[in-house]
Amino acid sequence: MPTKIEPTTGTITIHLLHFAMNRELLGCAEEQMTLPAGSAVADAWTLLVARAPRLAKGSRSQMVAVNSRYATLDQSLQDGDELAFIPPVSGG
Repeated sequence: MPTKIEPTTGTITIHLLHFAMNRELLGCAEEQMTLPAGSAVADAWTLLVARAPRLAKGSRSQMVAVNSRYATLDQSLQDGDELAFIPPVSGG
């Protein structure tokens, strides 16, 4: 009988950077987050919004960077990645 191959399971740990409004709403400038292996940027965002629901208001205007390169919400994350959600900032 052939052996059934199960998909790899486990977790990854990423480093999150928070700026401006996001930093204020989350109460920190950076943190570690553990996610299931195979998670995407959108999964991390969903967890952050669950902690600070007011973040959802700015969902469409956030820029995303993974390892200092612009990214999209569907980009997969790897263990050790640095993830930044960058809200629009105004000043003068």
